[in-house]
This record gives sequence, structure tokens and C-alpha cells, in this order.
Amino acid sequence: MVRTVKAVCWAICLSFLASCQPAASPSARVINLQQQWELEPGDIIAGRLVTGSLGDVSIALEGRKLYAPFDGDIEPATQPHCVIYSTPEVPAYLFRFCGLRRLQLGPIRAGQTIGSADHLQFATMRRQPDGTWIIVEPSTGILERAIQPAAVSKP
Repeated sequence: MVRTVKAVCWAICLSFLASCQPAASPSARVINLQQQWELEPGDIIAGRLVTGSLGDVSIALEGRKLYAPFDGDIEPATQPHCVIYSTPEVPAYLFRFCGLRRLQLGPIRAGQTIGSADHLQFATMRRQPDGTWIIVEPSTGILERAIQPAAVSKP
């Protein structure tokens, strides 16, 4: 009887431990940009990481948080310290945020924290008919919603 109880306890413990495996990290979203610049986020210059490039907007967040402007999804980008934000609210666009710390990946609700940054690099990309993406002028309204949580309307 004692042996059976011990065996059952071990079986329960092992099945519990097996279910506690660390979740696999989501794979980086690869975006095929039509434009190619000599310097791109993720490049290294004189031992320093390039976090922005032509078409990016730089914002001094000074350690403050960045919020999801709409319900959407956060995926890692191929560039280090960058994420791709997508939302069904503007389906033909993707938004690249670089320079973030304490990231939240996966589905995100409007107003939830994406991460924080001292200096944020922001790029807006629009899907082209051939499936590639181009960097376009950013929307002030979307940036405001991402920086000021009060600008995000709560249902």
C-alpha cells in the first residue's frame, strides 16, 4: 500500500514537472522591406547598437512606459531590442518599436503596457500589393495613444 502511494505520488510529481517546461520563445517576425538602407536597426557601429534608421521617429520616453494603442499582438522583430505590433484596427500596417525593455509579447489589449524605454525608435510599415512592406510616415494619433494611456478609450 505504501509503495503504491509513493508510486502514485512520484507519477503525479513527474507529470507536474513535465508540464512546467519553459514555453518556447516566439519566433521573430520577418518583414520583407522594399527599401534597404546602409544602416538598419540591429547593425553595430563602433561597438554600438543601431536602434533606428531612415524612416524611424525617435522619442525621448525617459524610462516611461509604452502602451498598446489598440487590441493587437506583439511579436519579436528580427532586430535586437525591437518588436512588431500589429492590430486588426489598421490591418494593412505594422509598427516597429525599438529600444524597449521589460517587453510583453503575445496578444495585448488596448492600454496594456508593451514595455518601457529611455529612447524609443518607432517605424510605421504599410503592406504593398506584392506582399512586401514599405516604411511610411507615422501617425501622430497612434503615437499619442501609445505614449499616453489616457488617449486610449476604454470600452
